[in-house]
This record gives sequence, C-alpha cells and structure tokens, in this order.
Amino acid sequence: MTPKISFRNVSKSFPLKGGDFLALDRVDLDIADREFVTVVGPSGCGKSTLMSMAAGLTEPGTGDILLDGAPVAGPGPDRGVIFQQYALFPWLTVRKNVEFGLKLMNLPQDERRKRAEHAIELVGLSDFADALPKTLSGGMKQRCAIARAYAVGPQVLLMDEPFGALDALTRVQLQDQLLDTWSRERRTVMFITHDVDEAVYLANRVVVMAARPGRIHRVIDVDLPYPRTEEVRLSPEFSRIRNEVWHSVYHQAPAA
Repeated sequence: MTPKISFRNVSKSFPLKGGDFLALDRVDLDIADREFVTVVGPSGCGKSTLMSMAAGLTEPGTGDILLDGAPVAGPGPDRGVIFQQYALFPWLTVRKNVEFGLKLMNLPQDERRKRAEHAIELVGLSDFADALPKTLSGGMKQRCAIARAYAVGPQVLLMDEPFGALDALTRVQLQDQLLDTWSRERRTVMFITHDVDEAVYLANRVVVMAARPGRIHRVIDVDLPYPRTEEVRLSPEFSRIRNEVWHSVYHQAPAA
C-alpha cells in the first residue's frame, strides 16, 4: 500500500555566515493513511522544517516528499496546516473565519455555510459561531483554527505545536477534543510537539528526531487503546512508553 506521506532521503541546508547549516540529513519516513503520528525531539532537530516541507511551504534541498506517491509541489487544499499561533482574522466571526478558505475555493454560499457549520460542531464551538476572536479564550481560538483547517476537507492535517502556548489544563482538554474529532473524521495527522507526554497520548507512533543534523533517531509504536482516557494516561503501559520516548529524546548519543 502506498503511504499517505513519504519523506525519501530528505536533506535541507540553510545558508549561514561562514557556511551552510545542515538542518535535516537524509530523513526517511512513511506515514500511513489515517495514521496519527507525532514528531518529538530536542530543540533544533528540524521538526518544524520537516512539517513545512510536507506542507509545501519549504522545498527540500535534496530528496523527495510524496503525497499519495506524487511529489509535493507547493501548498494545496489537500493539506491543512495549523500553527502554534492562531492566525485568525480578528474582524471576522468564528463562522466567517472557518468559511474563509472555502470562499477562496469559490464554493457556493450554501455549501460554505454547511461545511463551516459541520467543522464548527466538530470542535464544539457551535454556541460561539457568531463570536469575534477577541471574545474567545486561547483554547477556543485554537479550536477555531482547527475547524478552519477541517472545513476545506484536507486529506492530511499538519500541526506544528498547536497547543504549545496554552496552559496545562486547556492543553489536556484540547488533546481530548482533537482525538475525538480525529476518531470521527480519521484524517492523516502529522503533529509536531516538544512535549513527550502529549506525543505519546495522541499518537499511533512517535517519531523521535535527533539534532544537528536533524535525522530520525527512533520510531516507537504506541500500543494503547483508543479512545485515550485519563485511565490510559495513568496506566503502567503509558508510563513505560513515555519513559522510552523520554530516554530516546534526552539521552541520545552525539551524532557521528
């Protein structure tokens, strides 16, 4: 079966004074259709660069990035991108923010409204559809950003530390909300995080990256049942996997 997303021998360098900086070095990774994969690693390991290339926002230096076996040639509606910053239009309501991408697709107004309402319901914001972003909490703003990404019907969700700026309680609540939405819609998800607990709690697999240069260090299966619950989070098996990921992230041997 063809993977949904494939990174094939991907390397990326950035020019610096005195010479190029090798950010990613020969990365090979496959993500299956409908799989939820988290990517975790030390600061500077190239997590966000990897996701940016999958989104078509950055070109690889060498190697190939494939979506359903076809090369990624730039951004497209088949990939929804969600960043740590909400990037909502402050003068538009929740509904209008969610409809924005649909308007760019030249969909009829009735179809835009139908798809926006469905996405807003998915993230639990139906009661706030007519609210402006300034009236929303940080967690609600991020849910609006997720709804906007879902509304255009992407095959893949690319999420770059979307909960990183939130308080601990809101972060846990949004993790559960995201998994509930994913269980109903089952899009392929590549989720970047620096939080080991979050990486394990969400994923089918955790990709651990090593830094300088960025490369795949380990891929760890998370054999925990869905739906993920507080009982799962407190289970001995969760602790075992979490400790395995933690050790892989923070006790790596230096690159050769």
